[in-house]
Amino acid sequence: VQLLESGGGLVQAGGSLRLSCVVSGMTASIYTVGWFRQAPGKEREFVACIAWSADNKRYGDSVKGRFTISRENAKNSVYLQMNSLKPEDTAVYVCAAGPLANSQWSAEYDFWGQGTQVTVSS
Repeated sequence: VQLLESGGGLVQAGGSLRLSCVVSGMTASIYTVGWFRQAPGKEREFVACIAWSADNKRYGDSVKGRFTISRENAKNSVYLQMNSLKPEDTAVYVCAAGPLANSQWSAEYDFWGQGTQVTVSS
């Protein structure tokens, strides 16, 4: 399974960005696709996840109400719509895929993309 992220960039506080993750390969082995982020000097943080073939979604506490995860199976893609962005959202955002349902733990994801940088200026 391969994952390729896109859509990162520089945005002012209060702005929006939409990240995309294209999933290819043996998608039948995937149950969940998730987004994680890591800022310099900080631990990797769970952002959101969605079931590959169901409507289950889960969000990290710091992004609830601002970020929305969605899926478009016809394009093998998962999206992360990020609204009301804050400087503390600045991080490398990484897409991951794994076999377990709704996991917020990075150790339970088997496949990872390279990441896309999101920078929010104040």
